[in-house]
Amino acid sequence: MHEERTSMQAVCVDESGKLNVKHIPQPEPKDGQLLIRVAATALNRADLLQKRGLYPPPPGESEILGLEASGVIADIGPGVKGKWILGSKVMALLGGGGYAEYVAVPEELVMPVPSPLTLYQAAAVPEAWLTAYQLLHFIAKVKANETVLIHAGASGIGTAAIQLVRLKRAIPVVTAGSPEKLQFAEQMGAAVGINYKEEDFSEKVLQFTEGKGADVILDCVGGSYWEKNICSLAIDGRWVLYGMLGGKTADGDLLGKLLRKRGNLLCSLLRSRSLQYKAELVRSFTEQVLPHFQSTDPPLWPVIDSMFNMEDVEMAHQRMEANTNIGKIILKIGNP
Repeated sequence: MHEERTSMQAVCVDESGKLNVKHIPQPEPKDGQLLIRVAATALNRADLLQKRGLYPPPPGESEILGLEASGVIADIGPGVKGKWILGSKVMALLGGGGYAEYVAVPEELVMPVPSPLTLYQAAAVPEAWLTAYQLLHFIAKVKANETVLIHAGASGIGTAAIQLVRLKRAIPVVTAGSPEKLQFAEQMGAAVGINYKEEDFSEKVLQFTEGKGADVILDCVGGSYWEKNICSLAIDGRWVLYGMLGGKTADGDLLGKLLRKRGNLLCSLLRSRSLQYKAELVRSFTEQVLPHFQSTDPPLWPVIDSMFNMEDVEMAHQRMEANTNIGKIILKIGNP
């Protein structure tokens, strides 16, 4: 039982890095996979790197951009074990393929859409929220009452992390580059917001923590922040590096300063992880977090900056390149 498949529309990258909507064959669900008719996907910085040839998909994954999607189940592949129903609203973590009308996904990476969310809102959940959950709980193992410094606090991952830190009864402190972003982060629950363009964030963190420093740092910046990060870090603190927007190199006494803090430098990526690891992450998130999108007061919610139609994908990428977005940029693919 499945919808009749022929070709589908997908966003393809040409040799110059330009994005064009083309017709390509629809994927067939393989063993253990679900076929999703995509309503929407959301942009990630990995998409900007991949289209320039700087972040190729893992072996065996779709060459099409898109690390997450929402939609409805259009087909159920052989060997699927879960009680999935055709037409059910779902969202999924992808290794690639989200910028297309259909995507085939291992069933372990598919989640039901919480009832309060539209499919457009649901597209903003998988990559950002699973990344934030992974960093906080699988990697940093954050505890109640700890201070967590979140860089890029108004990003998709940042706004998810603020809410997850509050859910754990820990204390989120954020950096961002504009008063609007900081104001929004504080409305989301950040205890303090620091404008990294105007202030030394390490001074502010130490001031806020009365000299103790942050127990956990979620860092997507890397190189240019290393010294201020170590200065901000509490003794025995955990510095979690998951991106390098500020460069890959660090000059100076990094190891000496880190050693004096007895600091833990933890590095993590999600896309390159095994299916087994991702499946456990999705299972844990589905049990521990997904119910709070409808039961917590106030409920968790994905922050959406803007929405673009599929044919306007270049404009959507330009918005992300400009770094003015607060929350996720959604790309509408089909009808919700």
